[in-house]
Amino acid sequence: MTIDRRDLFRAGGGLLAATAVGSLAPGTAQAAETAPVPLTTRNPLVEQRADPFITRPVNGMYYLTGSVPEYDRIVVRGAATLDGLATARETTIWRRPSSGKMGGHIWAPELHRIDGRWYVYFAAGDSDDVFRIRTYVLESTSDDPRAGTWVLRGQMVTKWDTFTLDSTTFEHRGKRYFAWAQSEPGIATNSNLYLAEMASPLALKGDPVRLAVPTLPWEIQGFKVNEGPAVLVRNGRVFMTYSASATDARYCMGLLTADERSDLLDPRSWTKSPQPVFTTNEATRQYGPGHNSFTVAEDGSDVLVYHARDYRDITGDPLYDPNRHTRVQRLYWNDDGTPSFGVPVGKGGPCVRLSPLDDPALHVRHYEYRLTADGNVRELADSQFRIVAGFRGAGTVALQSVNFPDRYVRVVDAATVRIDPYDESDAYGRAASFTQVPGLSDRLAVSFRLPGEPATYLAHDKGRILVFRPGAAVRDRQRVSFRLS
Repeated sequence: MTIDRRDLFRAGGGLLAATAVGSLAPGTAQAAETAPVPLTTRNPLVEQRADPFITRPVNGMYYLTGSVPEYDRIVVRGAATLDGLATARETTIWRRPSSGKMGGHIWAPELHRIDGRWYVYFAAGDSDDVFRIRTYVLESTSDDPRAGTWVLRGQMVTKWDTFTLDSTTFEHRGKRYFAWAQSEPGIATNSNLYLAEMASPLALKGDPVRLAVPTLPWEIQGFKVNEGPAVLVRNGRVFMTYSASATDARYCMGLLTADERSDLLDPRSWTKSPQPVFTTNEATRQYGPGHNSFTVAEDGSDVLVYHARDYRDITGDPLYDPNRHTRVQRLYWNDDGTPSFGVPVGKGGPCVRLSPLDDPALHVRHYEYRLTADGNVRELADSQFRIVAGFRGAGTVALQSVNFPDRYVRVVDAATVRIDPYDESDAYGRAASFTQVPGLSDRLAVSFRLPGEPATYLAHDKGRILVFRPGAAVRDRQRVSFRLS
């Protein structure tokens, strides 16, 4: 296959999953077979599916649902892999009635398996008032949520009969909880976050507690909104992400945190992060990331699921712009046990991190555009790359920066390796192309050899990334071998 680098650059510099790690040029196939990328999926995963929810695997299958641009139905698709969801057949499991209650906007369905049954929690308006949004629930006894008969079980009744949406459920320490967004009488906001214990999958137990109100500057842009809660329990804590502000480029994600042993129904157990954790990124051209959920990759690593647009400017009401696409990317963890979200990555295939085998606690990163190897990298995106087709023809690869997608790893001299803006010169192509081979010290790792210099590789040396000719010593070969994660 002949690849025009100018075309790739105009498309954002990346390749689709078909040409990313796993099916690179000849000479790299063996490395791809022995060193698979944990999350081998494209981005975006599914176009025009907002408010995405992907289940954890159930009987070997992932299931995806989300809001459709028409806001008129609930759809589900299933696949054995996350990447398979991109092309999976979609089934409509429920349509809104032609008039009356639930005949208006249908928003943000979530699909949950509880006690051997499937439940869909969704928000719906009425035909004569599409914004009279309340939460409803569907139930199915089928093993496969795409098959069988779904039964409408009615409205999820909360303390107030007001604007209610974005419901989710989770189980923790023997109790099942319901989290949602609602407009509370007497509070001048569009929606706040609430939590209650569940008496059953169809009803709440006791009064709700208010966990969060939009008060911070980044939560009140356009609208005063806290919505779209999603829960992940890890590292002794309960993390609840949520989305804030208007649904344009100002939309972003915040984070609440509680100790897993605390009383989750005590608002004092929860701490709100003062800054958003996931926001619009101009460099990657991803705008308004939010309304997320969590799943796990095939290897068990955590995956962030969310929607975002590929452009900032919107004609008309953002609510009716159809191009909020479903996206997935791996969720990493800081050394202190907190989640590391990074930036919403742009179009293309898998993103990876590289750890030198002579010091596997470190990750290759760029700092002021120069490559180093550091531990506990808090700026996650500085340590993420895409392995794409190289500039020197078949058999070569390039390492594209995730948060500066117009820049690629380039050898300046023996002691200096940087990420530099792409240009079409032969000199740049030679300096920014490598041959990927199985790791010299471990075939589950990879090594990057300089084309035309069969004995010279990218290497790690006491926190620096440089080029090096390894000898036969184990330490030498570890210095030029990198684990992908």
